Amino acid sequence: MKKCVYLLISLLLVACGQMEQKSACKVNLILDTDMAPDYDDVGAMALMYALADSGQVNVLATVGSNKDENVAPCIEVINRYFNRPDMPVGTPKGEAPSRTTWHQGERWTEYLPKAYPHKIANSSEAPDAVGIYRKVLSSQPDESVTICTTGFFTNLKNLLQSKPDAYSPFDGKELIKKKVKLLVSMAGEFPESVNGEFNVKCDAYSAYKVAQEWPTDIIFSGFEIGVDILTGKEVAKLDVQDSPVKDTYEMCLVQDNPEGRNSWDQTAVLVAIKGYAPYYTLKKGTIIIDSISGANRWIDDAAGKHACLVESLPDKQMAEIIENYMKHQPVTK
Repeated sequence: MKKCVYLLISLLLVACGQMEQKSACKVNLILDTDMAPDYDDVGAMALMYALADSGQVNVLATVGSNKDENVAPCIEVINRYFNRPDMPVGTPKGEAPSRTTWHQGERWTEYLPKAYPHKIANSSEAPDAVGIYRKVLSSQPDESVTICTTGFFTNLKNLLQSKPDAYSPFDGKELIKKKVKLLVSMAGEFPESVNGEFNVKCDAYSAYKVAQEWPTDIIFSGFEIGVDILTGKEVAKLDVQDSPVKDTYEMCLVQDNPEGRNSWDQTAVLVAIKGYAPYYTLKKGTIIIDSISGANRWIDDAAGKHACLVESLPDKQMAEIIENYMKHQPVTK
């Protein structure tokens, strides 16, 4: 009898230890997205919430780096679809890029706010993204937050330059150093981009400043990583109703490629939450960004604070992994 009791206690201790380990490994994430020029941001948010519903990530906030007026409503629509109606949404104030999609006819960025409920009428009415960053970061444990940016570096530059406020006595750089563990960014092209990758060149100066001054490690998922990972074909054919994710891919793939859309943003979100292995390996070094053109080049350096992803699994296998997450449906709470 005693042996059975000891065995039961041991099993309970192991189970508790596993639960604590799982909890400790949950990523605290802020997503910073440009949400409008391309629709892989929609797929990236679907992937993020699939992992959130499975307990792998705690999403703290979703901010937009793009001043286009449909950005905040579209972000909120997707938050609400995945049962996060109170998720903080912010957009940049002051000078910032304003970009929208190239699609013809009724654009997905216009359709989603018309078809689905949201409270934020337009991006101008959304709170300041930097204020959301400072409020959220100040409330988190030290070195506990991962930031994933799948758009422009505008908010991150503004956060770096922010001053002490009611949320924190630290300036931006000190607050980042204290609270942020890692920045993962879909940006750049490696080993170089002569003309400038889109997310970099749209606000080249901000990208330059972040690359120069950001005080934590940065992992870059370059243009070359997601360009041949085509997803969305299965999402567009899902047998579900009233899904902004399905609607977006169904509307857009007919104008792009029926076999799928490039998965740039999904790779960054996947790595931010689950880590780079086994999907990729890392190359350490330093990214050099031209502050005017946005062109970038790479310098290998084993001691560098930057890293770029290097393909490990085949594109087709990565597409299957990402698409399966994108097909996730909201969990009833």
